[in-house]
Amino acid sequence: MTTTEKHSPTAAGSGASATESFRRASAEGGAAVDPQRVDAVVRAVLEGVHAAIRTHEVTYAEFQAAKKWLIEVGEGGEWPLFLDVFVEHVVEEVAAETQQGTKGSILGPYYLPGQRRLPSPATLPQRPDEGGTPLVFTGQVRDVDGNPVAGAELDIWQADEQGYYSGFAPDIPDGNLRGVVAADDTGRFEITTVRPAPYQIPTDGPTGALCAAAGWEPWRPAHLHLLVRAPGHRQITTQLYFQGGEWLDADIAGATKPELVLDPQPQADGRLRAEYDFVLEPVA
Repeated sequence: MTTTEKHSPTAAGSGASATESFRRASAEGGAAVDPQRVDAVVRAVLEGVHAAIRTHEVTYAEFQAAKKWLIEVGEGGEWPLFLDVFVEHVVEEVAAETQQGTKGSILGPYYLPGQRRLPSPATLPQRPDEGGTPLVFTGQVRDVDGNPVAGAELDIWQADEQGYYSGFAPDIPDGNLRGVVAADDTGRFEITTVRPAPYQIPTDGPTGALCAAAGWEPWRPAHLHLLVRAPGHRQITTQLYFQGGEWLDADIAGATKPELVLDPQPQADGRLRAEYDFVLEPVA
């Protein structure tokens, strides 16, 4: 991957942006949690930690190193990065057990709400000299009975052809390769963008230090992020990947699924074209 010092986001900068975005998106607060659930889940987490300490005979030196690392994760603002990369995919798997429709995936740390609304067919905002192979992404949003969902929204965001996201890299314009696309009256959409690149999660902070210490490759395969929603239907949070893409079978976030892999076809005009239909389930 071609990078420059100016272009490369730092772990601390990405962490601060992700934290700010998370707080903004969750400003309304969530539902109250039953104290019995808090007790049960926290006890289970602690019991798992205790079991790991006993099984692997963790030493005091290793415990102190872990404590130091946890402090650095907090001070560096990397909890959104760490939790989204290493934990969120399991939360999504549990949620998926009671859901119908299109398969979901993780939200990740790079979502920014309030992006520009665009009617379909749409071209995502991009720089005049935006690099990368042009990609036309089309499909239809339907309900579980096969009926078109008129006016469904596709909140879409992605990395550029160097693997960087607007809002998280210092020299990319705000809103670049982001948008909220409204499908037409038959639920159909067409979005022109560029094929994103795989990217390495920020490695200059404690999350990167953990990957290095454990010998883990800190890469994610190329993907499109989407929130697909419509009134009266459950919102889908998902990611779409690319057939044959690098790191598809070795995603550091463990978030890939075979049902979410696109197979873009080259067109005579040099663009790629990929199709994917979404299925929304009704809200109970």
